Amino acid sequence: MSTVHDLHAVAQPAEGTPERFPSLAYPSAGTYFDAYATEAARAAGSIDPAALDQAAEVMLAAYSRGATVFCCGNGGSAAIANHLQCDHVKGIATSTDLRPRVVSLAANMELLTAIANDISYEDVFVYQLQSQASAGDVLIAFSSSGRSPNIVRALTWAREHGVTTIALTGFDGGTARTVADVAVHIDGANYGVVEDLHQAVMHALAQYLRQSRMSADAISTSVF
Repeated sequence: MSTVHDLHAVAQPAEGTPERFPSLAYPSAGTYFDAYATEAARAAGSIDPAALDQAAEVMLAAYSRGATVFCCGNGGSAAIANHLQCDHVKGIATSTDLRPRVVSLAANMELLTAIANDISYEDVFVYQLQSQASAGDVLIAFSSSGRSPNIVRALTWAREHGVTTIALTGFDGGTARTVADVAVHIDGANYGVVEDLHQAVMHALAQYLRQSRMSADAISTSVF
C-alpha cells in the first residue's frame, strides 16, 4: 500500500479485487510518481511467469509457421495493439529468421467507424476476424477491465474457430481472463499502471522472441 500523504481515504476494495490506487491525495507530482512507481513494481510482481512462457510459445509457434497474429484493444489498449504490430513486425524480424505477420484490428479508422456505424461497436473486431482470420492464427487482446463487449466477443469467436487467444487484463480480469486460452493478468486497479505493464509485457515478449533466434554474438552487439 502506498504511503499515506493525506486524510482523504476511500473505502477498502471488496475482497478478491486489487487494492485501489490512489486511495489518498498526494501533495506533489514527485511524491505521486514515487507512489505510482511503487504500485507499478508491485503489480509487475503479480504477473505469472508461466503465463508469459505460454504466450511466448504461442506467438513463436505462430511466427515460425507463418500464421497471422491479430491484436486489438480500445482506447489506450488500441495504442498498445498498434505498437505491438510495429515492434513485432519490425523488431522481431531484425537479425532473425522470423518474419512475423501481424495485423492490428484497431489500426484502420475508416473500417472501424464503418463497422461501428453500420453494424455495432461490439462487432468492430470480430467482424474483421470473420473476414481475415483462419484456424491456426492467434488473437492477442488488450483490455484493462477484461469486460469490453467487443473484446469478449472477439475472443469468444476466435476460440470457437480455432484461433488461439491471448488476453492481457487487469482489475479482476473480467470475462476476457476466463475465455482466453492464455491470460496474462496484472493484479492492479489503476488504468495507467495496468496499461503501462501491458506495454512492458508487449515489449518484453517482442525482445524475448527476437533474442531467442539470435546468436550470442549478435545479442551482445545489438541494441534492443
